[in-house]
Amino acid sequence: MSAVRIGHSRVTSRHNFVPRAFRWFVVPALLTGWIAGWAEAGSSQVLTGVQLPVVEHELANGMRWIVLPRASGPTVSIIVQFRVGGVNEVRGQTGIAHLLEHLLFKGTETLGTRNATAERALFVRMDALQDSILALEGRGDTATVPLLRARIDSLESEAGEYVIPNEFERILTTNGARGLNATTDSESTTYFVEMPVNRAELWFLLESDQMANAVLRGFYTERDIVAEERRLRVDTNPSGLLFETHLAAAFTTHPYGQPVVGHMSDIQRLRRPDVEAYFRRYYGPRNAVVAVVGDVDPDQIFAWAEEYFGDLPPGEIPMPVLSREPAQNGERRVEVVFDAEPEVRMGWPVVETTHPDAPALTILSWLLTGGRTSRVHRRLVTQDQVATVITSSMIPGVRFPSIFTIHATPRSPSTTADIEAAVYAELDSIRLMPPSERELQRIRNQLEAGEIRRLTSNLGLAFQLAGSASNFGDWRTTFGFTDRLAAVEAEDVRRVAEQFFTPERRTVATMVRPDSVAGR
Repeated sequence: MSAVRIGHSRVTSRHNFVPRAFRWFVVPALLTGWIAGWAEAGSSQVLTGVQLPVVEHELANGMRWIVLPRASGPTVSIIVQFRVGGVNEVRGQTGIAHLLEHLLFKGTETLGTRNATAERALFVRMDALQDSILALEGRGDTATVPLLRARIDSLESEAGEYVIPNEFERILTTNGARGLNATTDSESTTYFVEMPVNRAELWFLLESDQMANAVLRGFYTERDIVAEERRLRVDTNPSGLLFETHLAAAFTTHPYGQPVVGHMSDIQRLRRPDVEAYFRRYYGPRNAVVAVVGDVDPDQIFAWAEEYFGDLPPGEIPMPVLSREPAQNGERRVEVVFDAEPEVRMGWPVVETTHPDAPALTILSWLLTGGRTSRVHRRLVTQDQVATVITSSMIPGVRFPSIFTIHATPRSPSTTADIEAAVYAELDSIRLMPPSERELQRIRNQLEAGEIRRLTSNLGLAFQLAGSASNFGDWRTTFGFTDRLAAVEAEDVRRVAEQFFTPERRTVATMVRPDSVAGR
């Protein structure tokens, strides 16, 4: 068998035979009868984490597989999660993981192209122009930059003549796939899809080809799309801008303070060779967890895993994130001046998900804002009507100490100061008056109902299995968190409220109108 070179490793050409394989995969789904089988599927089974008949397997290259067989219909949910996200990026190159999330749907050396060689020749010319732009900008000589950018756009259009658009998605959806998508957060990048069981092997074929031979075509066009996404979701979006400003103020050292979408100046200067090198290093089997949930045979899944992924080079594990946020010894306040309705975000540094105090903090969040009968919602939204909405959560990730955030929008004529005062008063009252057993039971009931809903969904289970294994090394970790929540007592909630929610540890971000600033 011939071989192709991937970086410094060699893999068999199996990952380059995608077009030939389509002869036996791309068949109209109606011929297989899976649609009728789906409609006739029986009711979902509800299981607890301890009862889940999960089967695990690890390839020699470090790729982990977690399979949960469920006779819930002829479908299967597949998730591949790479343990690389915003926290792994360095200043000057933020946003790489999010850009790759977009680019990895563009195809491979054989998928999505009419002439990969001609494409590559144009890539070299575009990338050389981009290097010239960066050199000119570094010298402060930007007069010819617009001309060079226009030339890149022209070459991108020329390369587009060789592209077969959306072929990756078209092949999957033609064969009955649904929900194909991806997401990037601070700690991981996750790709997911739901497939008919008798088309599951198609995913193995396409995904292994992508992992081995992904081509970052349409790079500059997609980079512009990501930049526009940032403008819409952050730069011109009051809530998004307040969120990003608050995180940056709360995390001055830890990379949790970096935006996952990337800083605009970084996005606009990302180079294809750097992004491609990042992909080759970190998006390999050693850094991947795959969760498969549905009416499948684990032995068959593992056989396909070995066949399609077993000979791929393992790739690298990112350097561990060792920086820790220093102790905060004084309140921090930031303002975002924007012509929009006022908002406020209050945050206190807390702990990571595996910390013994995390369950009590989760219960506290539900006690404050978990539904209409929760304390802060009932007081601020229902009774006093000083806020239109109020929420709380621990963000932005799970592996490192996070911040407990309360976000609210005041109802005119009330102000953000009114909301702050009411929230601080409620936190003080919890120190004096811990939750009653009735309140705790209400929260336990809500959490149990949410657990049941999640356990009835193949996709929800796949997300939890992959996320738990990727972030914590064991798929059981997050299922065990439910039992830890049930064990929380009133004194635990009072203690964490007293320990963490002090004025000197607080970071507050407010949205203010320009006229209110001008009038000071």
